[in-house]
Amino acid sequence: MNSSASRQNGADGAQDPDRQRRLSVLAKAPAETLLSRWAVLRLDPPVDVLRGPESGLVALQGRMGGGGQPFHVGEMSATRVTVRLGSGHVGHALIAGRDARKAKLVAVIDALALDPVHAEAIERKIVAPLEAEAQQADAALRAETAATKVNFFTMVRGED
Repeated sequence: MNSSASRQNGADGAQDPDRQRRLSVLAKAPAETLLSRWAVLRLDPPVDVLRGPESGLVALQGRMGGGGQPFHVGEMSATRVTVRLGSGHVGHALIAGRDARKAKLVAVIDALALDPVHAEAIERKIVAPLEAEAQQADAALRAETAATKVNFFTMVRGED
């Protein structure tokens, strides 16, 4: 299989940082927001579901200090799905939770983004706005958290 066919079918998606970023943004977006962004494009491509939607548990690992020995943190529910569009492009999704409809939509958007005809519109009208909203929400949370910070080194003990 040549590299363009491999890319079209999603075989090397794990190596594509743009695709990783796109899938991360889509998976983290609230379902209602994602659906409203999707509606703007007014696309209804023919879709074959190749796998799923399947819901199950994913084991989570942590590392003390980011580089220590791995340890089991727990599990979380996740849903995965793989779709193929009429164009032959294959899209994948793995999202937290059990929302099969959102997982399928993420996979469809992923597949459409692999098509040069739709890639720019997907980025401009769905991914970039969702990413900007997530960054704004993160900045607001950081600001709210910073406002409650206490610097213990400057506190006076109350003794003379």
